[in-house]
Amino acid sequence: MAYVKMVLRILLLAFIFGFLHYTLPQRDIVRVIDTYEERQDLSGWTTLFWSTPDTATAELINRDVMFIRAVKANGKAMVYRNEDTGWGWPPYFKFDTATLQTEIADTQSTKNDPEWVAITHYGWRNEFLSIFPNAIGVKPVAGPDVRLIPWVNIVILTGLLIAFLALWRAWRRFRMRTIDPLIEDVEDTWDAAEARADEAKGQAGRWWDRLRGR
Repeated sequence: MAYVKMVLRILLLAFIFGFLHYTLPQRDIVRVIDTYEERQDLSGWTTLFWSTPDTATAELINRDVMFIRAVKANGKAMVYRNEDTGWGWPPYFKFDTATLQTEIADTQSTKNDPEWVAITHYGWRNEFLSIFPNAIGVKPVAGPDVRLIPWVNIVILTGLLIAFLALWRAWRRFRMRTIDPLIEDVEDTWDAAEARADEAKGQAGRWWDRLRGR
């Protein structure tokens, strides 16, 4: 049973980490090389990684999606999608897809004369599943070695940690005041019942011995 609990805890922590890693904003310093629009056929469970119909078209099956091609300083290629999030999840309230696409297109540069920008996004890039991170902002930077401090993530994670500790403390107080006394009462009742059962068993044994003349 201890192993089952450990596995469940690991799976829960992995789910929480994956959820936060996908949802929280990330920033990549890249050189934009191209922006384009492409029709995508969306189907199956991977539609979870695309915008919902409320923020795009009425049908989440086939539609045009804006994309951004970029290259990191180490030469790794990155492709971002550019879709509104609207009022849905994640709560970025993004409605400026066309404006952002224009701003990013204006930062295109070549390898010989690079212009570096920090693209803020959420989500993952997976070539096998054909899923792309969603760009939500762009900002020019001095170079590829600029250090970006994730203040937003620090604030959010700190708030979540404080909320978790507050809930944990409230749960412990509730358990000590309500659940633990109930458990102790049940254990005391069970022990008393076992004691009465043992006493009754002993009396029955003595009665049986008297009947047998012992």
